Amino acid sequence: MLFRMRLFLFPLFIYKTHNMENFKVVIVEDVPLELKGTEGLLKSQVPEAEIIGTASTEGEYLKLMRTVTPDLVLMDLGLQGSTTIGVELCRNTKADNKGIKVLVFTGELLNEKLWIDVLDAGADGIILKTGEMLTRTDIINVMSGKKYVFNEPLMEQIVDTFRSSINGSIMKMEATISYDIDEYDERFLRHLALGYTKDQIATLKGMPFGVKSLEKRQAELVQKLFPDGHGDYGVNAVRLVTRAFQLHILDIDNLEPDEE
Repeated sequence: MLFRMRLFLFPLFIYKTHNMENFKVVIVEDVPLELKGTEGLLKSQVPEAEIIGTASTEGEYLKLMRTVTPDLVLMDLGLQGSTTIGVELCRNTKADNKGIKVLVFTGELLNEKLWIDVLDAGADGIILKTGEMLTRTDIINVMSGKKYVFNEPLMEQIVDTFRSSINGSIMKMEATISYDIDEYDERFLRHLALGYTKDQIATLKGMPFGVKSLEKRQAELVQKLFPDGHGDYGVNAVRLVTRAFQLHILDIDNLEPDEE
């Protein structure tokens, strides 16, 4: 029965993708060869797309957008040697007309900060310039209203980051259980790592310990985190929090102070 349903649904999917409504496109690209390739792809694989203008500089784009209103902007992030112009153009485009969809191209393969910036600016998706740069499926997904349209190279990095984050959370949970770390231990260690003194930690909202109690807690944490001893040297706050990082009790990517 399931096999028959799949056979039935497959033609419907093909029918839908081949009957996408016509829409208008502006392409922003400063490399002539890549512009030609994008134009060729649209003409051969996305006949519903009408290219109503192209721009290779910020000035050309702003001038063009005063005379046309596209449904989709295919935008290269880097123009004339800058890696950030595209972010501002995306932000301005979305501010002027939220209905315009923006699909970004970028050759910044390792600049994750730039990816976050352009998503915050309102981009509907990011296509890394590597391998198969753009497909009909990407265009269909954006035009159908899907958010966060990414190509495979970017998805691989997102999955790797997600996997690393989950593994870090698991290691922190296991370490917390193994070393018998409670909520107040974690808060105490985290604020020591942030440079707080015991006097300052004692004044934090919801911290029911005075300085003397915190000194005792620190001594107990030394015993917990150095069960085999700590050599001929004493364990100060710096060495203690370093050990907490090594054991994944503290996460350097989530090192924020509590409300004071």
